[in-house]
Amino acid sequence: MASPSGAGKPPAVLLLRPVDQPFAVALRERYRVLDLLSSGQPLPAFLAAAAAAPDPPRAAVVMGGGSIRADAALFDAVPSLRCVVSTAAGVDHIDLAECARRGVVVANSGTVYSGDVADHAVGMVIDVMRRVSAAERYVRRGLWPVQGDYPLGSKVSGKRVGIIGLGNIGSLIAKRLEAFGCVISYNSRNPKRSLPYTYYADVRALAADSDVLVVSCALNSETRHIVGGEVLDALGEGGVVVNVGRGANVDEAALVRALREGRIAGAGLDVFEGEPKVSPELREMENVVLTPHVAVWTAESRSDLRDHTVANLDAFFSGDPLLTPVMLP
Repeated sequence: MASPSGAGKPPAVLLLRPVDQPFAVALRERYRVLDLLSSGQPLPAFLAAAAAAPDPPRAAVVMGGGSIRADAALFDAVPSLRCVVSTAAGVDHIDLAECARRGVVVANSGTVYSGDVADHAVGMVIDVMRRVSAAERYVRRGLWPVQGDYPLGSKVSGKRVGIIGLGNIGSLIAKRLEAFGCVISYNSRNPKRSLPYTYYADVRALAADSDVLVVSCALNSETRHIVGGEVLDALGEGGVVVNVGRGANVDEAALVRALREGRIAGAGLDVFEGEPKVSPELREMENVVLTPHVAVWTAESRSDLRDHTVANLDAFFSGDPLLTPVMLP
């Protein structure tokens, strides 16, 4: 397949995240891929070697929520970088101000995952409220014939659902839960005048008027621990929290205390503050549903992400506008 830069040597791309075989093949068909994981080198040595190459990389592919940040340290190590393509929608792992200062353009995953994350969030709401996973464990442990019927869950239809972050994902969650007859309200940076849902500027007020609180916002200085002890108390003892945003959107220690003390009814968590490490207390709670940050991943979304990432890289190397540019400050 022809290089996006035309005839000659394919452009170099810094790959700073794990990818599956089809993804790796798609990248290598078009670019000279400098792969951190396959190099076996420590990060500083790998970056130094990349920067010293005769044709150093001008683009990097990075992973949301990973340990490698796209910040001044990365750009100092590889000064040739002029484009960062993130395989996540959120950009909390990218120093956007530093990118703007250095003339580095940024692309994210856009809406590639939005429907998958919305599906997962709704599945978690159903699972926690109807106790699906907990009841399944009850059957597998052989407890049904011994202890009798499993305790009742709560219906989902008609519940009041508060959504924190009504962007692409939050809007799709709202649309899905509307089909259950749920009453939707939300908190976001600004009210969405075109939507029929009730807007709350204050998250505590939103929680107080909700049976279920779904977190689907980006992580930044304003949304770190946006769900803390006061919000959980406002949600109340019958309330459920579902987080498909970022782990640090929720004060995990406060959440554990609220669950332990029965101040809320349950939680569904796909993201965690210290992931992949998860609190032992959360793992032991029957009223908590846990998944390993997989809301974004389906066979279809993985394929779509591969195509989307390649298309953004092609656009950059061809001098065309990025498909999903991130606005820089």
